[in-house]
Amino acid sequence: MEDYTAEAANFRAEIKKFLGEKLPATWNGMGGFTPDERATFVANWRRTLSEHQLLAVAWPSEYGGAGLSQMERTVLAEELAGAGVPSGTANDIFSIGMIGHTIIEWGSDEQKNHYLPRILDGTDVWCQGYSEPNSGSDLASLATRAELDGDEWVINGQKIWTSQGHNANWIFVLCRTDPSTVKHAGISFLLCPINQPGVEVRAIVNASGHHDFNEVFFSDARAPRENVLGGVNNGWAVANTLLAYERGDDATTNGIRYGEEWQRLVDVARDYGKLDDARMRQRFVQAYTTTQIMKFMGLQTVARSLRGYSQGPESSLNKLLWSEHHKRFTELAMDVIGMDATAPSGRDSATGVGVDDVGSPYSSQAWVTTFVGARPGSIYSGSNEIQRNIIGERVLGLPKEPRADAGPWNETKRS
Repeated sequence: MEDYTAEAANFRAEIKKFLGEKLPATWNGMGGFTPDERATFVANWRRTLSEHQLLAVAWPSEYGGAGLSQMERTVLAEELAGAGVPSGTANDIFSIGMIGHTIIEWGSDEQKNHYLPRILDGTDVWCQGYSEPNSGSDLASLATRAELDGDEWVINGQKIWTSQGHNANWIFVLCRTDPSTVKHAGISFLLCPINQPGVEVRAIVNASGHHDFNEVFFSDARAPRENVLGGVNNGWAVANTLLAYERGDDATTNGIRYGEEWQRLVDVARDYGKLDDARMRQRFVQAYTTTQIMKFMGLQTVARSLRGYSQGPESSLNKLLWSEHHKRFTELAMDVIGMDATAPSGRDSATGVGVDDVGSPYSSQAWVTTFVGARPGSIYSGSNEIQRNIIGERVLGLPKEPRADAGPWNETKRS
């Protein structure tokens, strides 16, 4: 991994020392854990990171974070990914990486003082309420409504594809609070407790048999009046701030994670005797080349950030690259294991989406699960069709597509 500056090299050495001291001498990644062992390790590891101020590393120190620079954050993310350890729990992506940052930027002093400590100590665990059954790619057409009733917002509607919602006790919700204005202008960003009679979380079991997503129903759910973040009807601006943070600190870690997965499949292919096939080797070379492109694009992002530039529409290129790569690569995995993919056996993959854990032993079942879980990668986190529109219009400067949704929001136009 790269050393961007002398300071980066020193910080990398510190993190390597930390990992060497805190991880077992025989550590080879989380792949050897059972699901229960994995959950226990992640909970304990979160406490270890917190004790050493390596949990909310991008938060300012005044809010309990480490106040690290972009360079230090990148180095830390690289070292954690290389060692095969998480940067927190699955919900910390939403709690720390998304809503925490957004509260720091948009929240009142009261909101910061209340929510940020509770996020760090794990009292409040968050999930994201954005997408709806009829409002995915066109998020601004959302129909979930919130109306003031005295000192409370009353929320009615439905959200879907709510990652880790079954493990959360709070949800940040985009709601329509003014249907009389243009659709982007009538949205508010609300902070809503989940553990109440008006909120129902239903599991969505995906094609790989994993429960990663949920649908959430609001039936006269209640949230205090002061739980608006960024002001009433200003939710679209707040939402876009959060989406920028959703990109997280993974600029250079995609190349690491997908590169580790590539090496694992090379080892499997060697055991199956498939590397004698020139066409198979060519496909492996193509996949390796793509992981290196991920790495170089990540380095470009880091270089831009060190010069003071934030990620812009170019991030859509990264999303296209990894999602299309993973579909092709897991198709290659099925060709490698051949007939074993038709009746898979052994341990399952640690997750129903994304790559398996570092250090995972071979299992045909795990590779089949990873194959199935790679299919929706071109849909979630913004569909690839939308990403191509962003690249065409905002990166390449091509003419925008005609729009037919101007004017006030209403149910007829939405449908």
